[in-house]
Amino acid sequence: MAVPSSPPASPLFLREHEVRRGVELLFFGYTRLTRSIDEGLNEHGLGRAHHRALYFIARQPDLTISELLRILAITKQSLGRVLTELGERGLVETRPGVIDRRQKLLRLTEQGKAFEAQLFVALRTSLAAAYAAAGQESVTGFWRVLEGLIPDEDRAMVAALQKDMR
Repeated sequence: MAVPSSPPASPLFLREHEVRRGVELLFFGYTRLTRSIDEGLNEHGLGRAHHRALYFIARQPDLTISELLRILAITKQSLGRVLTELGERGLVETRPGVIDRRQKLLRLTEQGKAFEAQLFVALRTSLAAAYAAAGQESVTGFWRVLEGLIPDEDRAMVAALQKDMR
């Protein structure tokens, strides 16, 4: 098991320097994790916003634009640009809703599925190595901390994603 880079949290883990350490670890961990996919995104002229859209469309085929807006918590204008670029590259397609034809349902094309899977392999490799080094108990604790950051009104949305993984 890897040696932690910082001492264990003190029993007074809510002190400012302990909270700041958590913020720093979240920042550096996330930025280093996402660096593992930057090269693949850059080759397609895409960025991390495009990856986030690809990831959630892959997780929930036929996701509506309004559902994706809620998940990503970005503006319509930002999402519009991202979806236009993904569509132009042949990675995402839209079709009208079954019940409400005004709705646009999003799904990855075959090319989009392959590209998202390629990006996910890089993320999975990095995250699995960190999980293995930390151990099961630490991973469970990490998930609990992250879940604690999710507002109550968004927990059902996150739980719905979990159902698809079983």
